[in-house]
Amino acid sequence: MIKITIIGAGSVGSAIANDMVAMGIATEIVLIDVNREKAFGEAMDIYQGVSFCAPAIVRSGDYPEAAGSDIVIITSGVARKPGQTRLELAQTNVDILKDITPQIVKSAPDAIYIIVSNPVDVLTYVFQKISGIPEGRIIGSGTALDTARLQAELARRFQISPKNVHASVFGEHGDSSFVPWSLVRIANTPIDEYKAIAPAGEKIRWNKDYAEVEEFVRSSGARVIKAKGATFYAVAMSTCHICQCIFSGAGTALTVSAMMHGEYGVDDVCLSTLCILDRSGIRGRIHNELTEEEQAKLRFSASQLRASLDQIQF
Repeated sequence: MIKITIIGAGSVGSAIANDMVAMGIATEIVLIDVNREKAFGEAMDIYQGVSFCAPAIVRSGDYPEAAGSDIVIITSGVARKPGQTRLELAQTNVDILKDITPQIVKSAPDAIYIIVSNPVDVLTYVFQKISGIPEGRIIGSGTALDTARLQAELARRFQISPKNVHASVFGEHGDSSFVPWSLVRIANTPIDEYKAIAPAGEKIRWNKDYAEVEEFVRSSGARVIKAKGATFYAVAMSTCHICQCIFSGAGTALTVSAMMHGEYGVDDVCLSTLCILDRSGIRGRIHNELTEEEQAKLRFSASQLRASLDQIQF
């Protein structure tokens, strides 16, 4: 039996719940929202499709119904508007998190917590400071989605499966994120060497387009918001993938947001580098060998997050 509670029955929370049922991740899903009628309607709508999937209970409830949850996913907050940065959302969503935290932690003290609400790195940090939950059981969704966007774009350019693209986005889930290109491999080959050895290499669209690809990844969320008003499908799938990695217990490397303790000269902020996830939550952080320039970019990203943290009240 796997029980997952989702705080927030808006577009993101509901999409996560629906994907979990479709993917057979959980046997019980509880949706909690300040708008109880909305949570009830979303849960009912999803549950009525369970006949087409693996058996699962999907219901709405209040915080006491979260008792016994294996994972709690927090999606509550005000959505980002067109032209607005994730960090501009900070104080409003911090205040919402401060209201949620004591209620949900009281009901589910032993759960692994996944923070999805934006700005995710700031909220992951605040949750760590106010919740009393051990660090290893607090996971910010971080740049998991950014990394998937990067891998998909490189797969398209290199005409290869995304599963053969080993590339990650580090830093803030936002404008100061970056790609450590020294770590990128295409089919176990350094990215700038692959074109010369690949079959039909002349068809590969790659001319060291680092800045172009990074800008595509960074702007993808804003482009979706401008086009349709919000992002939720890909966010939901990335969150479900994090849950699958936890439950597999095998130990999976993902770029998720977690507290830094001096790695690469960064301390006391939450941001994304590669971490190992298993049934305990975050088993630990992989200390990749970054170039001096890449370490500087990570420290800059941390400084941007620290500046935001210094401006909020929690």
